[in-house]
Amino acid sequence: MESTRTLKDKIFLILKGIGMGAANKVPGISGGVVAFVAGFYEEFIYSLKKVNGKAFKLLINGRFKSFYNYINGRFIVLLFSGMIISYFSVSLVLDYLIKHYELYVWSVFFGMIIGSIYYINKDFRDWNFKTYASLAIGITLGIGISFLNPAKENDNLWFVFFCGIISVSGMTLPGFSGSFILILLGNYVLLLVDSVNALFDTFYDILGGNLSFINNPQRIKMLKVLAVFTLGSITGLVTFSHILSYILKHYKSITLSSIIGFIVGSLGVVWPWKETIYKLTSDGSFIYDSRGEKVVENFKRFVPEVSLETFYAILFICLGIAIVLALEMYGQKTRKTHA
Repeated sequence: MESTRTLKDKIFLILKGIGMGAANKVPGISGGVVAFVAGFYEEFIYSLKKVNGKAFKLLINGRFKSFYNYINGRFIVLLFSGMIISYFSVSLVLDYLIKHYELYVWSVFFGMIIGSIYYINKDFRDWNFKTYASLAIGITLGIGISFLNPAKENDNLWFVFFCGIISVSGMTLPGFSGSFILILLGNYVLLLVDSVNALFDTFYDILGGNLSFINNPQRIKMLKVLAVFTLGSITGLVTFSHILSYILKHYKSITLSSIIGFIVGSLGVVWPWKETIYKLTSDGSFIYDSRGEKVVENFKRFVPEVSLETFYAILFICLGIAIVLALEMYGQKTRKTHA
C-alpha cells in the first residue's frame, strides 16, 4: 500500500486524520464513520492490529525500520498527525461554530450520518436473518445509549482507565461516539477539558521556567488523570483493533449490519433540534468547568416548527449528505487506484 501511495494521497490522508480528529471530539459524531466512508477503515483497523507482541520485540531489539514498516508506520503517522493538527485547529473552530451556530452545525452532522447510512447500505447485499437481527441490535443499542442519563464525575484512576478504553470506541467503531460515551460516564469535562487544560498550563509553565506546579496537588492530580486516560485509550485502541480485525475477517456481514445499526441509532444523538440541559447545583445555580463554560448534562429533543431557520437547517442537512457523498467518490477512486 505504501509503495503506491502518492504525495496527493498522503496529503489527503492527513486531511482524513483531521476529519477523524474533529469528529471524535464532538459528542454524537464518530471518527470511525469518517474512516469508513472515506475508504480506509479496514486499513486503519489492520494497521492498529499490527501493534502486537512481534512489533514490541522489533522495537526492543532496536529494529526501528522493521518495526515502522511492520505496523504500516507511514499510514499511522500521517493519520494521527492529522488528528493532532485537528485538535489544535479544526476542533477549536468547531467549538466556536457550535457555540454561535449550534442548529446549523448539528444539521450538517445529521446530514453526514444520513449520508453514511446510505453509503454503507448501498453496497451491502448479504441480508438474511442474522444480519437483520444484528441490524436491530445495533439500532437498539444506538438509540438506548442516546437516551441514557449521564453519571456523576468520577476521578478514580481505575475508572479513568476504563473511560480511556471506552472513549476510543468512536475511532474504531463507526456509530459509537467516544465523546458522547464520556458524557454518559460523567467524565467528559474532567478528561477532555480539565486535564487537557492542566497539560497546556504545565507546558506553558515549563517553557517559562516556572516549575512551581510540582507543588500544586490539583495540577499533579490532573496530570495523573490525563496520563492514565491516555494509557487506557492506547490499550483500548489496540484491543478493539484486534477484536474488530478478527470479526471483520470471520463475520464481516454481521459486523457491517451491526455498524449500520449503530449509525442509524446515533441519529438520535445528533438530532439538530434539541435544547441543551445543563448541570445545576442543589440551589439551582449552573455548574461551570475550568474554562468558565456551563457543564452539559443532556439534551431535550423536539420537533421543529415551520420557519426560515428550519428551512436553512434542512439545507445544511443536505450539505452534510453532499459532504459524505463527495468523500465516498474520493474513497472509491482511492480504492480503484490501489486495487
